[in-house]
Amino acid sequence: MAVEAHHKAAEHHQKAAEHHHKAAAHHEAGNHEKAHEHATKAHEHATEAHKHSSEAHEKSAVHA
Repeated sequence: MAVEAHHKAAEHHQKAAEHHHKAAAHHEAGNHEKAHEHATKAHEHATEAHKHSSEAHEKSAVHA
């Protein structure tokens, strides 16, 4: 269902944003190892968000 895929994409976008903010805070504090960990998590969530966004787009196109 396209709606469910959109919701999953939104959740992953939000998680990615949270990790980006944490990465920035750790970077500013000089904790580059933690910054890298959060940047990696942000990338993982962004990748999942893209996957779900693409799925939602495909499902929406089928019903258009």
